[in-house]
Amino acid sequence: MASHGLRPHMHAAARVTAPAAPRLSPVTSRILPSLLVLGVAYTVGSYVKGQLSREAGTMDRIFAQQNTPEVEAARKKALQVELNGDPRNNLLNFLGWS
Repeated sequence: MASHGLRPHMHAAARVTAPAAPRLSPVTSRILPSLLVLGVAYTVGSYVKGQLSREAGTMDRIFAQQNTPEVEAARKKALQVELNGDPRNNLLNFLGWS
């Protein structure tokens, strides 16, 4: 036991060494993490885009039911569209552009 350099009270399982991990080339070790980050970012972006388009479709259906001439006239009167301009065409309303 002394030839292994282990203390006499160590269990036999402590003498087993873990298998060595394969060595990656320097180029692979730089590219692989970048590809992993890009893949995760693409997956998350695709998921968010899908959710936003689904929600936009739901909102479009809801508002399409409410876009009657009476509702539009009341909206124009309440928002003073002739005086202040239509807020739908405002630059800050870029999320509503399709």
